[in-house]
Amino acid sequence: MCGAEIDIALWQTFFNSHINMTKITRFAPALALAAAAALSASPAQAQDSGSWVVRARALHLSSANSDSTGLNLSINDKTFPEVDFGYFFTPNIAAELILTYPQSQDLRAGGTKIGSFKHLPPTLTAQYHFTDLGRVRPYLGAGVNYTHLSNVELPAGVTVKKNSWGLALQAGVDVPIGNGWLVNVDLKKVQIATTVYAAGADIGKFKVDPLLFGIGIGKRF
Repeated sequence: MCGAEIDIALWQTFFNSHINMTKITRFAPALALAAAAALSASPAQAQDSGSWVVRARALHLSSANSDSTGLNLSINDKTFPEVDFGYFFTPNIAAELILTYPQSQDLRAGGTKIGSFKHLPPTLTAQYHFTDLGRVRPYLGAGVNYTHLSNVELPAGVTVKKNSWGLALQAGVDVPIGNGWLVNVDLKKVQIATTVYAAGADIGKFKVDPLLFGIGIGKRF
């Protein structure tokens, strides 16, 4: 089995078991925008190429809020800016580093706010880009996420593990629009979790495991 087929099988298995389709429907207008860009791009524009690509996206975080502590923990969904840097080793194989600034989140128990924290979640993925589909360039990716929690404010006696490593899976499409510019739509599922302690005792895990939907523009160099 080739690398592309492995990525496709992994993506299908993970996303089919983790994505709530009611959340996907929220992104229909953005997907329609990308489709319109694809239809308007000329064949000549679709030949834009380069080893480096820089994208800026508006990113929406939708948390899975999976909790085994018995406290019914959850965080708020939010939208924030993100930038990524990609390097193409070949026309099909690339690596992407996804960055943002520390994001503030409210932590709730049973719907009531009990604290807050900031998280910084850089993510590195390896990607396979499909280059034989004319005006669009879809891709699949897999990699690793590291998340660090800071400015943690919780009730007395409650603490959390501040570092998290997890799998990141990705699917997206670049639509060249000429002179190296492109429109991008991107979807990621990322494993982010923390262990919760009360009076020093491990009481369970809180899994954020967000679905991240992004739309933006990029430039290839």
